[in-house]
Amino acid sequence: MTDEVTASWVRIEAWLDRHAPASATLLAGPADHAEIDAAESTLGLPFPAELVVSLRRHDGLTEWAGIFPDLPPASVAQIVEYRQICMEVAETVDGFAVSVTGEPWWHPLWLPFAVDVGAMVIDLRPGPGHGRLGWAGHSNPGFFDDGWPSLGAYLDAVAQALHGGGDVGGWFPYLEAGGGLWWSGADETELNGEPLVPAPRF
Repeated sequence: MTDEVTASWVRIEAWLDRHAPASATLLAGPADHAEIDAAESTLGLPFPAELVVSLRRHDGLTEWAGIFPDLPPASVAQIVEYRQICMEVAETVDGFAVSVTGEPWWHPLWLPFAVDVGAMVIDLRPGPGHGRLGWAGHSNPGFFDDGWPSLGAYLDAVAQALHGGGDVGGWFPYLEAGGGLWWSGADETELNGEPLVPAPRF
């Protein structure tokens, strides 16, 4: 699956370089192996191979941007900070308790991949769902029903939508007025009063 992550990033980068260079410049450089090792030690949780490969490609973004259809990919530092905050909050509000949906607000074996208000998380619990990608909302229980079987599958879907058209979980790629990549619903025509143009295929 790590090959799928690399191949998808190569395709995403190629599309950005060709059609949205303003967004391409916002991809951060690779995370250092030592920083990843330190993060694993701090959190007491090993990073899955797919996440390591992704971080070694890009350590998040240099600033917030709508390059991905859901949430912006997090840096190693953001992953550590977000998970630590969630662990602390969960301990004070009974956030580890399983809700009526079958999921808690937070689980110790969830690791953020993308963060903003809420997070996309990789589920590291043992069992058939191990490695899947879902959401831990800001105030709602986590959910995986309409997530992705793996980080690699999610990145592949993003690359496929950029190169061949289509959506990623209901989000379609556009170019906003400044030339950057943006994801929105079907048939959107503007963003903050400025035009949105359907993203060209590769």
